[in-house]
Amino acid sequence: MNHLPLIIKREYLNKVRNRSFIVMTFLSPMIMIALIAVVAYLSQINNDKQRTISILDETGVVGEIFENADHTTYTLINDAGLETAKELVRAKGDFGLLYIMKSPDTLNLVESINFYSDDSPSVSIISGLERRIEKRLSDLKLQNEGVDIEQIRASKTKVAIAQETFSGEKTSKIDSYLKLAFGGAAGYLLFMFIIIYGNMIMRSVIEEKTSRIIEVIISSVKPIQLMMGKIIGTSLAGVTQFVIWIILGGVLLFVVSAIFGIDLMQIQSPQQDMINQAMAESDAQNIAQDLITGFVNLPILNLCIAFLFFFLGGYLLYSSLYAAIGAAVDNETDTQQFMMPIIMPLVLAVYVGVFTVIEDPHGTISTVFSFIPLTSPVVMLMRIPFGVPIWQQLLSFALLVCTFIFTVWFAAKIYRVGILMYGKKPTYKELWKWLKY
Repeated sequence: MNHLPLIIKREYLNKVRNRSFIVMTFLSPMIMIALIAVVAYLSQINNDKQRTISILDETGVVGEIFENADHTTYTLINDAGLETAKELVRAKGDFGLLYIMKSPDTLNLVESINFYSDDSPSVSIISGLERRIEKRLSDLKLQNEGVDIEQIRASKTKVAIAQETFSGEKTSKIDSYLKLAFGGAAGYLLFMFIIIYGNMIMRSVIEEKTSRIIEVIISSVKPIQLMMGKIIGTSLAGVTQFVIWIILGGVLLFVVSAIFGIDLMQIQSPQQDMINQAMAESDAQNIAQDLITGFVNLPILNLCIAFLFFFLGGYLLYSSLYAAIGAAVDNETDTQQFMMPIIMPLVLAVYVGVFTVIEDPHGTISTVFSFIPLTSPVVMLMRIPFGVPIWQQLLSFALLVCTFIFTVWFAAKIYRVGILMYGKKPTYKELWKWLKY
């Protein structure tokens, strides 16, 4: 008699009714959104902070270039020495003092510029000051050589190479970033899903084994049915939890933004100002058009279908290995010696995807790893946005399915013996013997 549906139902209900599962399902997104909101709030406070920078320019050629910004005010100090300027800045509570020392050669001030402050300034503040001074000194050098700066600026030309495939499909540089984002998100999602819910399957097997419940169940159920029931039931519980996280997280994000007035876009890296400046100098309309074109060029249908099949195949492949490990040991401590062979292919897949696929998605390394079953779910999902022939996708998935079938057979033999073994720490040599039973 086929007990698989009953086992799947039991595993699913056992997981979703568990008190810790329910608590973490609703508590995890709350904690995550709270952390994001706190970071956004702190970033918003930091970005809204008003800073006053005083400038003591003994050369008289640099201080005039600084113009007030949204959150930074520049004030010039005239007819004062360095020590007097320091005391004045401290008395006013200014953020810092930019000192340009008088030099015999005004055009060579590289070692004659200092910034004084009580607190260490951020990288973005110092970089901004350096960019302005470098530009000013470069212009002065050109003027000193008798060069017309306006003529040089007028002669500068921006080149944007139009990209188009031989079949007539228009592309752009932004296409690559969009493809990397979609592929990377899919691969990373699979990686995290395997780690989180694979461990859940392993712990479930260990718990039932240590409680001796497994001895009663195994008397009427085939080991392979029990193992597959656990994998599928736990997977469905994981999908349920993941869907609740997405829905609840989205609602909480909206509520936090609306009620507390926190702008989540305020989370910025130190390089964000430079990126914003580069975007402002570029043609925003062309960038928007490239984004739309890049999104349209994405093989959305292919991505969705491939994500479903490779996600399912990759997860089932690794879940069967996690179940076998859980059956082979008596506690989670003993699982560490068997985890490395499982984790390493996943980590390798992520590294290959990040460092190889983006540079050469159709190269030898990317292509080979997209066919190896232990790495193909991640690498192939990262390659597909760049355009992978259907026959390669089908071949890769076929290899993945065949490997899954073999892994289930392999894991079931370990599972059959391991679930009834107690009090003995297994070794790789003993696992090999179990395969011969």
